[in-house]
Amino acid sequence: MFLSLKNYKWHIFAGVTAIVVIFFSWTFFNQEEEQGEDLFADLSKTEDIQSQVEEVSHAPVEPQEVKVDVKGAVLSPGLYSALQGERVYDLIQKAGGFTEEADGNRVNLAQIVEDQMVIYVPVIGEEGDNALEQNSVGNSSTGGGEEGQKVNLNNADENELQTLPGIGPSKAEAIIQYRSENGPFQSIEDLKNVSGIGEKTFEKLKENIAI
Repeated sequence: MFLSLKNYKWHIFAGVTAIVVIFFSWTFFNQEEEQGEDLFADLSKTEDIQSQVEEVSHAPVEPQEVKVDVKGAVLSPGLYSALQGERVYDLIQKAGGFTEEADGNRVNLAQIVEDQMVIYVPVIGEEGDNALEQNSVGNSSTGGGEEGQKVNLNNADENELQTLPGIGPSKAEAIIQYRSENGPFQSIEDLKNVSGIGEKTFEKLKENIAI
């Protein structure tokens, strides 16, 4: 009787111990499985982020649009839009191509255009280096006094011309129209040939202009 009771208690103890061991074993392996799933999820997120970064880094960059002023001996002088990377040749074509009088040999057709660039096409026999000077950016300047600060009549836009004394919107437009119809100014005195600009106005601004 005593031995049977003792054996019974031992069986109960062994059973409880087995249950405890099984419980902790299940808990441990369940945690390991959850950690493995979390690690796999983290790795998947990392791969997704890397994939997105690679897609962004390899995405094509849209070329920016620039504005170019085409002047001189072309069929349709004016302000044209261009994409970065386009060349002077492309802008000449947009302006209708050379006129019959154009001296295309003095224009660098391979030059890449830039924003605010002025392309000037001279006529055959035209003197001066306008074509070379005006196929670059920033040659026209405003202000008065020193030679380098004078307004260049051959490449200044309407806003720059209006910085001159006595020149408003209508006279600035008349200067640009005269330049488009007759080609570049050969001397600053040619400005007096523009409608609305007489001797009095010329005297006010002659120290502030150049060609």
